Amino acid sequence: MLVLSRRAGESVVLGDDITVTILEVRGDVVRVGIDAPRSVSVHRAELLAELATSNQSAASPSEDAVASLAAAMRTRKP
Repeated sequence: MLVLSRRAGESVVLGDDITVTILEVRGDVVRVGIDAPRSVSVHRAELLAELATSNQSAASPSEDAVASLAAAMRTRKP
């Protein structure tokens, strides 16, 4: 990981068309502005982690649900 020190108003340029600017530093909160093409996805890391956890839970049914489905399949008439 590259670690840089920046002050408010200073920027970092990523590639040819992405600019990250430090807008404000107040206490332990940093406001960041990101100028990037619409084709570049920009997400908060904590939201991506929450989404991955949610998707994992949705894709893994409970044992009760699996047992219930299996029982329904056994009693199903052909």
